[in-house]
Amino acid sequence: MPSTSASTCKDYSLRVPPGQCPSWKVRYREAVRLIAHTPRHTVFTRFIPVRNKAEARGVWKAYYEKWECVTRDKVDPALLELMPALTRFVPPATVFDRQTYCAFTNGRLQAFLDEHQVDTLIVSGGKTDVCVLATVLAAVDIGYRVILAEDALCSSSDESHDALINLYSRRFSLQIEVAPVASILASWSVDD
Repeated sequence: MPSTSASTCKDYSLRVPPGQCPSWKVRYREAVRLIAHTPRHTVFTRFIPVRNKAEARGVWKAYYEKWECVTRDKVDPALLELMPALTRFVPPATVFDRQTYCAFTNGRLQAFLDEHQVDTLIVSGGKTDVCVLATVLAAVDIGYRVILAEDALCSSSDESHDALINLYSRRFSLQIEVAPVASILASWSVDD
């Protein structure tokens, strides 16, 4: 793994109830292990909802009509924070907030990665079938080498997670690599 790699972790916040994914605790533990390997090469991206449904645009209006309870006016702000075991890595890890599923939409993440000459993304976090999916496909479109830490990703169900890992492995095998955290750590030496 080249030193131009960065670990990106999506949405391990308190907002996502752990009970939604039966294997959540194991996957979260693996994400923490991956991030602990090199916090300064880690970027957290958090999905931060709009303040209220009136601020939403386009199809997001319908989303926030249905899920108004997750708008910033309604949700406990503490639920938008990173999980406690992750906050200890910031700094040196960096945090970017966004209001869309894709971490690249607002341009800040790509500018940061370009500034640091990153060409490989190692992805962990949640949800495999929403934010991870949107971000990973955008990363491929931009031209990044993408490695999914399969045992450090979670979804709303193990079935959804497994289906997406299967899709990434089979359909996108030339553009997206899938590996367990142990294999990633074994091949990722970080040079200062």
